[in-house]
Amino acid sequence: MNKNNRRNFLKSTGAIALGSTLPFQLAQAAGEKLTVGFIYPGARDDFGYIQAHAQAAASIKKMPGVKVIEEENVPETFAAQQTMEAMIVQDGATLLFATSFGYLDPHVLKVAEKYPNVRFAHCGVWTKGKHPANVSSYFGRFEQTMYLDGVIAGHMSKSKKLGWVAAKPVPQVLIDINAFTLGAQSVDPSITTHVIFTGDWSLPIKEAEATNSLIEQGCDVLTCNSQSPRVVVETAERRGVMSCGNYVSLAKLAPKGYLTGTEWDWSAPDTTYIKEIQQGKPMTSYMRGGLKEGFVKNSTYGSAVSAAAKANADDIRTRMLAGKYPIFKGPLKDNKGAIVIPAGMVEERTDTLDAMNYLVAGVVGQA
Repeated sequence: MNKNNRRNFLKSTGAIALGSTLPFQLAQAAGEKLTVGFIYPGARDDFGYIQAHAQAAASIKKMPGVKVIEEENVPETFAAQQTMEAMIVQDGATLLFATSFGYLDPHVLKVAEKYPNVRFAHCGVWTKGKHPANVSSYFGRFEQTMYLDGVIAGHMSKSKKLGWVAAKPVPQVLIDINAFTLGAQSVDPSITTHVIFTGDWSLPIKEAEATNSLIEQGCDVLTCNSQSPRVVVETAERRGVMSCGNYVSLAKLAPKGYLTGTEWDWSAPDTTYIKEIQQGKPMTSYMRGGLKEGFVKNSTYGSAVSAAAKANADDIRTRMLAGKYPIFKGPLKDNKGAIVIPAGMVEERTDTLDAMNYLVAGVVGQA
């Protein structure tokens, strides 16, 4: 059923007014498969954030006893509530993956209140203790894989100037830029990262302009955190510049210049949520993971990556997995010269919005 049919179903049947426990009880009584819904804010084949979720959904479809329904291009408006309710009422979904940050408040919260026996897994940063029992927050921690991307970029850069096309200067973005830069500086402390903020998650024209501007400034390895890194990677490839990807592998878009990248593997948390239902367990309210937990990984190295770069990155990855390689450690200065982590201290990544709201020394940009 497409999105328009789902929403029309709600309008024509008045299904929004149905009791909150009905879909769950009907699915259980009929002995149907566990129906899981995925809601995406854009296209499933965006070579970026949404595609990473769609890849996880594809793997979930292979699980026994599970039926997957998906809907793409659902805006962060009342339409999200309509889509979720239609999945619950029409399709019998008892677990929904709301994959966009903007779906949470008020949309997921309102639908979750109406349907307390349906579970909602929201992909986004949300601190502990602020959500109802049937809503969970899940997210992956990118800093380790971003650091490893930086190590590779540091080895491969000749100009010692890296470029980053960033969406917004929010802590989650700044953390990733910082980790990437520190990884590169572990190879050569003189390396700098030059950042251009476009102002939003998906602005292809501005992303292309920013990429070209960074190349003109002498940056010879480019990366980004836009919703789809495709524009940056393809523009860099056309200009003969190396790149690192984000969210999914973009190797086939840049066969010459693609070095590596940071990838989500959402099948790790998604599978956990599904097994909790299948095994009659309570819903985990807050889920985070990095390399060790399998939430994130690095793309396969590109053909241009040197043996020395691979060996260094692989060694650091091994130490990270053993818990012996902290990333944010003092003394660490921000790009204005102030000490943000004193000597002898280590700062772990946190999801609070006021944490790590800085760019490290060597990043040319504004926090």
